[in-house]
Amino acid sequence: MDSTEQIYAQVREHYSSASRTAAPKYGESVAKSFGYSEDELSNIPEDANLGLSCGNPLAITSLKEGETVIDLGSGAGFDIFLAATKIGSSGRAIGVDINDEMLARAEKIKASRGSSVSNVTFIKGNITSVPLPDVTADLIISNCVINLVPYEEKNLVFKEMYRLLKPGGRVAVSDILAKKPLPDQLRKDVAMYVGCIAGAAEVADYQNWFREAGFKDSVITDTQADLNVYLDTNEDGTKKSGDCCGPVAAVSACDGGDEAKKATPSCSSATTDSSDVGRSDLNEFVGSYKIFAVKD
Repeated sequence: MDSTEQIYAQVREHYSSASRTAAPKYGESVAKSFGYSEDELSNIPEDANLGLSCGNPLAITSLKEGETVIDLGSGAGFDIFLAATKIGSSGRAIGVDINDEMLARAEKIKASRGSSVSNVTFIKGNITSVPLPDVTADLIISNCVINLVPYEEKNLVFKEMYRLLKPGGRVAVSDILAKKPLPDQLRKDVAMYVGCIAGAAEVADYQNWFREAGFKDSVITDTQADLNVYLDTNEDGTKKSGDCCGPVAAVSACDGGDEAKKATPSCSSATTDSSDVGRSDLNEFVGSYKIFAVKD
């Protein structure tokens, strides 16, 4: 990958495309594989689930009536709509996203739900500099988004989480982290970056950024979820037959395919060569992690 601004431009382009997709069965299948229950999915607007999750951050901590929740990188509102059902009308559910088309989709969904989501607000902002006051939130969540921030700026996200949290506030994040140093070829691949793979930091990095931001402790655990679900799932939610794993499969599955396939993690118009890295199982390099921290 190139400069920070070029990375952000690629991410914006990719998720603008994702905002225009509609493959509810694919999204449902992916969400279930990462721990969302039937009951939870029934409480989330179907159009908000684009199949971009890598975990269920709300399963990491409990929410109380009247709390304020901020979702960093809220997309079409998948997790923040679910949070809104748990905090009641006295609570606040705030989605933060930089992508205009994602925000437009989220606002359209909100309008269609009427008063049932009156406690939901969407604002435009980069998660490295959130346009909200200090000590706003009881809980900050994020789902497969921090890995998209350029490495040089990832630490800013943790500083923002600390700033935004009230004393005793919690962080509950699902993200893709690297299990080992990633090969340069993989790091430089655009398709793998916008697909949440090439930008993955290691556990030690996250632990350091939490400490530097002011958090005393953090708990980071590999959920052992199979990341090839993105590649092995058809648009109708059924499992693909035959082999389909790794970066090469991810890109070839998108070439000439429909919008839903183009929007899935690890997909873009970029190409990946047929090296050993390209043929490898995604799970060899990265994993889905649940991340929890508390501000003292």
